[in-house]
Amino acid sequence: MAKDIKKVVLAYSGGLDTSVILKWLQTTYGCEVVTFTADLGQGDEIEPARKKALALGIKPENIFIEDLREEFVRDYVFPMFRMNALYEGQYLLGTSIARPLIAKKQIEIAKKTGADAVAHGATGKGNDQVRFELGYYALEPNIKVIAPWREWDLTSRTKLLDFAEKHQIPIAKDKRGEAPFSVDANLLHSSSEGKLLEDPNVEAPDYVYQRTISPEEAPDKASEITIGFEKGDAVSIDGKTLSPAALLTKLNELGKANGIGRLDLVENRFVGMKSRGIYETPGGTILLAAHRGIESIALDREAAHLKDSLMPRYAELVYYGFWFSPEREMLQALVDKSQELVTGTVRLKLYKGNASVIGRESPYSLYNQDLVTFEEGTVAYDHRDAAGFIRLNALRLRTLGQRSRKNKK
Repeated sequence: MAKDIKKVVLAYSGGLDTSVILKWLQTTYGCEVVTFTADLGQGDEIEPARKKALALGIKPENIFIEDLREEFVRDYVFPMFRMNALYEGQYLLGTSIARPLIAKKQIEIAKKTGADAVAHGATGKGNDQVRFELGYYALEPNIKVIAPWREWDLTSRTKLLDFAEKHQIPIAKDKRGEAPFSVDANLLHSSSEGKLLEDPNVEAPDYVYQRTISPEEAPDKASEITIGFEKGDAVSIDGKTLSPAALLTKLNELGKANGIGRLDLVENRFVGMKSRGIYETPGGTILLAAHRGIESIALDREAAHLKDSLMPRYAELVYYGFWFSPEREMLQALVDKSQELVTGTVRLKLYKGNASVIGRESPYSLYNQDLVTFEEGTVAYDHRDAAGFIRLNALRLRTLGQRSRKNKK
């Protein structure tokens, strides 16, 4: 453990764990601590974090609180949704995509305040430690990183509480008992995992879900909405132009009311183990369906198929923490190029856990009704051309078949 740390920027939520970390940094390293609290739309009040930091001896000029909701959606969530990214085919990457922005801001604050280290509260078993630290090192190769959960001996809830009481850290009454599960949330999603959710064969109780009502309790009447897109990004709902964060907030409200966006997932963590999580991404689930809907008429077949083939790799890069890697940036350039004409509107029906596309139109649509109609169209398409097309594509299959017949004799 390096002891030559002079000043450290801590990702600080104001909760029990990061408050213990704050005091632990002061007592263990004897260093000055700068706190950074990000509002990513998690739904909790963040201003109390300022009072807690002051109470723990942090100078006012060393307390940073930022509303990052617009930047989060505009520069991180929307670029990811242009790719329709899903990790292991299901997970919309709500936790993963928030980490690079937090890491970026910590490094910016470290440079501004002259700090020589950064710290986070991620555990030694999870993915977040990797995501934070890959972000730190990509943006500031010489930064020192402190990961308390990999260093200290506060390995139980009892030890954390004892440390807090010893150092007069305020403990809310509801924090004294063992938390039934842990929660991480931002404007894109909430995730719940651990404790009572660890057995993948036990259904999660209803009270775990915080962002959605159950599909069974959703209205019996469907809601219909129209989402407008420009260059692959959603820009309006029902004709009303909204900022990125405001648009996602509205979609979250619509998704919640219709029981949309629940996912019970066993995933493969980057660090090597499987974990079970309960995810709620109401607005993101609607957005994904709508985006694929507008792409279906505005993207060329081969461009769309190439995009789909690259999606799992892009999703892995986000999940693993390689947001600032050259390979992710290269893929992003390709994706953004594909979205130049992905503009138009998509109509969706929201009903009891489902977001279904029921209409789509675009000034750049490649859908030609004259070509696909069973009636006589105005566009020249000679049915007889299909015979030669089929014979050419069947040539290698016929050759393989002839070889098989020959070898069987």
